[in-house]
Formats: sequence, C-alpha cells, structure tokens
Amino acid sequence: MRERDPEKSQYKFQRFHSTLPPKTLEEVAIPQRNTPSPNQKMAAAAARPLVSVQALPSMNDMAADSPATVPLPDVMRASIRPDVVNFVHSNMSKNSRQPYAVSKKAGHQTSAESWGTGRAVSRIPRVPGGGTHRAGQGAFGNMCRGGRMFAPTKIWRRWHRRINVNQKRYAVVSAIAASAIPSLVMARGHRIDTVPELPLVINDSAEGVEKTSTAIKLLKEIGAYADAEKAKDSVGIRPGKGKMRNRRYISRKGPLVVYGTEGAKLVKAFRNIPGVEVANVDRLNLLKLAPGGHLGRFVIWTKSAFEKLDSIYGSFDKPAEKKNGYVLPRAKMVNADLARIINSDEVQSVVKPIKKEVKRAPLKKNPLKNLNVMLKLNPYAKTARRMSLLAEAQRVKAKKEKLDKKRTPISKEEASAIKAAGKAWYQTMISESDYTEFEIFSKWLGVSQ
Repeated sequence: MRERDPEKSQYKFQRFHSTLPPKTLEEVAIPQRNTPSPNQKMAAAAARPLVSVQALPSMNDMAADSPATVPLPDVMRASIRPDVVNFVHSNMSKNSRQPYAVSKKAGHQTSAESWGTGRAVSRIPRVPGGGTHRAGQGAFGNMCRGGRMFAPTKIWRRWHRRINVNQKRYAVVSAIAASAIPSLVMARGHRIDTVPELPLVINDSAEGVEKTSTAIKLLKEIGAYADAEKAKDSVGIRPGKGKMRNRRYISRKGPLVVYGTEGAKLVKAFRNIPGVEVANVDRLNLLKLAPGGHLGRFVIWTKSAFEKLDSIYGSFDKPAEKKNGYVLPRAKMVNADLARIINSDEVQSVVKPIKKEVKRAPLKKNPLKNLNVMLKLNPYAKTARRMSLLAEAQRVKAKKEKLDKKRTPISKEEASAIKAAGKAWYQTMISESDYTEFEIFSKWLGVSQ
C-alpha cells in the first residue's frame, strides 16, 4: 500500500450516523485506502457510534457483566448499490431451478405419411387408417393438433449462472448496510415502530432458546413480534398453477435472526414461526438478506454475530480475516451533500472568481446586405450607391422622353381621313370577291340574273 502523510489523510465516519457538517477540506475529499496512524485509529474509535445490546428479561440476563454497547462495524457503513443487489439476486435465484423439457417422442408417436399431390389437400403428413376422427388428420407439424411443439425444450439449456465472487460479496455487504437504515427497512414493509434501535442487537442468551413459545416472548420483548404477526396474517393461497406444484401458500417476510454460534438451539425455536428466518453470520445468504432483490430486510443480530462482522468483512482500511484479501468497497463520496461541498469556504477559496463582465462574440453581418457594415469596410460605398441611383434615374428619364417623342398625338382630321381610307379598302376587298357579275359562275352557282 502507498504511504501518505497522516496529516493530509484523515478519515471521518459521517455516513447516516453523523449530522455535523465537515469542517475541513480533508473531510470533504474522497478517502484513500491507507494504513491509519495510531492517532487516527483513536480518533476513528471515538467517532464510531455505539449500538446498544438489548437485554432479555425472559432470559434472566438483566445483570449480565458483558458491556451494554458494541461498536458499529464498518460493513454497516458500506455503500448501498441496489443495482448490484438486484443483478446478483436474479442470477442466484436461477441456480435453484430444476431443468424441464418435453418428451423427445411427443408428437411423433404415429406412422403418418403425406398423401402427396393430386388430392386437393395439403402435403402435411396425415395419420393413416379409417373409421375414426383421427384418421386423415395432420401430424408431426407444430401447427397440427397433437403434433410436436416448435423448437422442443431441452434439459441441456443454460440454467445456471456464474457470479463473480466480489460481486456477491458487494451485494451482501450492501444488503447488510441497508438493514441498518430505518427508512429502507420501513420502505420494504417491515413493522419496526416498537423496535428500540436499528441495527437491533440482542444478548447472546437468545441463542440458548429452545421453545417456540419462549422465542415468541423474546420477540415481544424487543418489539419485533409485530413484524412476525404481519407475516402470519398475510398467509394466502397462491394464484395460478403454482398451488398444484408444492407452492400452495405464500406469505410476507418477517424478521431475520442472525446468530453467531455454530449449532445454536434457537434454530429449532424460531423455525416454526411464520415469516421468521434464521441464518448463521458466517453463511449469510443474499436471498434472505434481500428477498426479491429488494434491500431493507429487518435483521435481528445476536451480540456474538454482530461482533464477528468486522472479522468476516473487514473494514475500509483493514482486509477481512475470513475472506482472503477482501476490503470493503469504499463510497465515492463520504459526504453526499454536494451543495455543502461546493459552497464550503475551503472550495470557494481556491476556485476562480465569477466572471461578471462576459464579452460575447458579436453576430457577423453580411456587408452586401447591411449598409452600415459595408460603410465600416468601405466609406466610399455610400457615394457610389448615391451616384448609381442618380444614374439610374437619369436613364429612366431619358427613356421616357424618347418614348413620348415617338408617341406624338394626331389631329381629328387626320384620324377621320385614316378611317375613311380603311373603309374604302374594305369595300374594294368585298367587290373583288363578288363573282355574280360573271355568267359562268352564275350558272354554276344557280343564281338567276
């Protein structure tokens, strides 16, 4: 591991358990994996919150000489990743499936043959014989009644899924951390209104419980029986065909009791209570910690199991003892209040000041369309345009004068003379086309003189 300056690397425990805002930039920064100094260890131990160990009056452990509090393990402060939990849970649940397939002979247990062409029926194989409805029916095809299915299922399908070990550990760690947050536990539907504290730790005397009646009394003493009653009252019959396949009844999940001593007697005491499950802390299962892939299972820890969590999962700086080389996944941010970090004096003192005078690039205009821009480029443009306008006006005026000169008006006498000449020309044209004066044409046309 890389050694860093102890004065610059100071880890603070401020996730879900500390309400005080960070005072220095080191508290805001992302923590690094390093070996803490003795002073840091003492500061960390002082900052670590303590969890009360709930006494059990029914087990006569009120005057126990063991400490009434235990430090919170680092695994309870690990980052919570619902996406990892959902992925691992869905893949783990596939590993308990039983392979199924249709019979290899299904749909082919007949000696059907096609009738061929020429009989005005399709060429599907048909059942031989006569005298029954079955004779002549189509066979073998997936579109036929009694035929095989399309792509018959096989038992060598890929049923199981391999999951990375680190992913499985990450999912279990996230589920354990989520079980310590009351809001997530309540959001999952558990009744924890009467529970004194989360995470809920009880004395080790609970591991010696042998009778179910004593276990129920124990749950009532710690305020967890309301959640067990919820699971008991939710028992119902499963809808669908699952009720015919040994899955007739369904119910909600109750509390999960985690014990630390191998072969503890409480396993037989709690196993008959509906919804209540038990698990060994050395063999925690994600299917129990996050049923359905949903975080926030209500977990009841015994003191010995709670104290083993540090050795099983390690801490943020120390590898786990029982998992070779495993270190808890560190959160990307210790303090998730991003607004507080950005607006802190430590960050604002080193960032660049706000630019109040912002010079924006002006919009470029086309000088061929915009006269003002053209005048900036060419001051003579205004004079040239004025001269061109004057020249255009002069040309228009000269053309008009020329046309007016050609369009001189005539007098009335000239107009009447022109009209008389036109009429005379018209009469001449009519007389030239009159053939009645000639005898030959008159006879031919049958015109009498």
